[in-house]
Amino acid sequence: MDKSDNIQLFEDKRIRTAWDEEKEEWYFSIVDVVAVLTDSENPRRYWSDLKRKLKTEGAAQLYEKIVQLKMPSSDGKHYSTDVADTQQILRIRGFDLRSPA
Repeated sequence: MDKSDNIQLFEDKRIRTAWDEEKEEWYFSIVDVVAVLTDSENPRRYWSDLKRKLKTEGAAQLYEKIVQLKMPSSDGKHYSTDVADTQQILRIRGFDLRSPA
């Protein structure tokens, strides 16, 4: 994994990303994507609820492919964060993000 930290902007909102040189694909912070798509006040909680929904609705295979990478947070420290590649993000988006519970 490339050690450089990258930030992508979507409608002036930040999405943390990481490039995997071996696989030649981007990984996106799921919490950041959820924040952009839902305007949730608490995207971490929202993602937690959505993970439970993914498991109960038979998307366990998708959930198993989600990995964690260390990414910078607002305090400048690096924390493990759930990330997904483009295909996984699109599959997650296919679930109703307006009602995770």
